[in-house]
Amino acid sequence: MDMSLSWIITLFAIGFIGSFISGMVGIGGSIIKYPMLLYIPPALGFVAFTAQEVSAVSAVQVFFATIAGVFAYRGTGLINKRLVWMMGVPIVIGSFIGGYGSKFMPDSAINITYALLALIAAVMMFMPKKGTDSGDYNNLQFNGAIASVSAAIVGLLSGVVGAAGAFITVPIMLVILKIPTRVAIASSLAITFISSIGSTAGKVMGGHMLLIPSIVMIVASIAGSPIGAKLGQKMNVKALQGLLAVLITATVIKIWIDILA
Repeated sequence: MDMSLSWIITLFAIGFIGSFISGMVGIGGSIIKYPMLLYIPPALGFVAFTAQEVSAVSAVQVFFATIAGVFAYRGTGLINKRLVWMMGVPIVIGSFIGGYGSKFMPDSAINITYALLALIAAVMMFMPKKGTDSGDYNNLQFNGAIASVSAAIVGLLSGVVGAAGAFITVPIMLVILKIPTRVAIASSLAITFISSIGSTAGKVMGGHMLLIPSIVMIVASIAGSPIGAKLGQKMNVKALQGLLAVLITATVIKIWIDILA
């Protein structure tokens, strides 16, 4: 494994950009960092990570990025506690099973799992969403059973790729549960933090953790995520939805081209 300064700077840049975006749009950042870690190091002449290694580093990074993002949203009233617990508990159980179970899967299966998740998220981001984004955020009405079941399924699949599933949970909140965008973004960071506990523990037990890349990603996450979260609180809701849709779609196109090719 390359340990040069330029390699470390490259990893830090990937972690910072991914965490900045994750804080801004309420995702753990895996949707961004998974392809960046997979494609950028070899493109710059460094040794390529395997899909197992990328998913393990992503899991650790998401854990710290979401902690930093949640702190940035403290006191805003945008984190809905009922939503967080209804989705957080099932998702952490699913993500632990998926994270540990991925050790028995080939790289190609992990990449296809990621591509399918990202494709579903992309489709959902272009479906009609709740228009209003004001009112009493703490007394939101939503279907708890659908929230819990969908979270468990997302946790299982996203744990495989070292993601916490926020790039799926945000569209589920917006399209199916009809949660206002700002609440979905803030609550998603809290749910993603809970989920990442499971996927990180699963990856550590699976034996694919890389120490130096993980530390670099952690530092980058703590720096980038709060800045993104603060900016996200000030951005137009439609702009946030559009940014998330574009990021997910671009990632889907790239990874499916690679799989099919």
